[in-house]
Amino acid sequence: MAVETTRWGILYCPKNGVTNNRKRWERIQQVLDDKGVVYDMVQSETSDSVERLMTMLINNGYKTIIIVGGDSALNDAVNCLMKEEKTVRDEIALGVVPNGVMNDFARFWDFDENDVEQTVEWLAKRRLRKIDLGCIRYTNKKGEKCHRYFLNCVNIGMTADIMNLRRQTRRLFGSRTLSFLSSLFVMLFHRMEYKMKLRINTETIERKVMTVCIGSGPGYGQTPNAVPYNGMLDVSVVYHPEVVQLIEGLWLLISGRFLNHRSVHPFRTSEVFVDEAKKALVGIDGRLMKTPVGPFRVDIEKEVIQFLIPA
Repeated sequence: MAVETTRWGILYCPKNGVTNNRKRWERIQQVLDDKGVVYDMVQSETSDSVERLMTMLINNGYKTIIIVGGDSALNDAVNCLMKEEKTVRDEIALGVVPNGVMNDFARFWDFDENDVEQTVEWLAKRRLRKIDLGCIRYTNKKGEKCHRYFLNCVNIGMTADIMNLRRQTRRLFGSRTLSFLSSLFVMLFHRMEYKMKLRINTETIERKVMTVCIGSGPGYGQTPNAVPYNGMLDVSVVYHPEVVQLIEGLWLLISGRFLNHRSVHPFRTSEVFVDEAKKALVGIDGRLMKTPVGPFRVDIEKEVIQFLIPA
């Protein structure tokens, strides 16, 4: 039996390795109750359960689905939603209460992880905007044609490698911050270059490249001018700089001026063909994926998801 249209379906995705998840949810719950929001909550345990629970909320007729999570949880949610017919998608409003490590997509819309009251107040006003999704289309090791949607970006090369190193070092250090800093330190002394062949607009790039970011959104600072509603992808291709230039590039990334670095070559396009990216790892919305087999393509699908934005 379908639920009433005003009832929210909330999918709570706790942060891995955080001990105060219960207090975090209790805080959110208190705000929801104070604002008079009618809702049902389900909690995920793994990334696989996000898609299963998202499907359950859709099938039970929830028209407002809120993800309490980060970029990876949102990625799972939109990929699940994109399996539905357009008529079903158009009836569902997707929203976010940031609760991840980076929360880059939520931050783009000015949602603040520490201001739950403001976030819930904005969501309750139900201001909708149709947003774009990027899509990577590739072949897996079984020879099957696959695709995966993204809200924020696809990373090829060094940035995806940092994600992989971070996962490995986290097992050693336990701390997210320490694992990230140690991964970054290792990368400073590890020459990361990948032989790539890219086709972007009318230009062909065939050379060694450090990293490529293809963003429908801000791309963790690497595609800072990208917006998820103009039907275009922003691309940053980074050639390998010297160590001093690399440190300068990290500073420009942190300060929001990444495109000013001399080794960064920006593009704006509707699709990118990656004909070759030997041994380069690929990350999607902050999560490492298995390296595609052979060439792959990244394009954009316009205005396919209804997203709740600040009022």
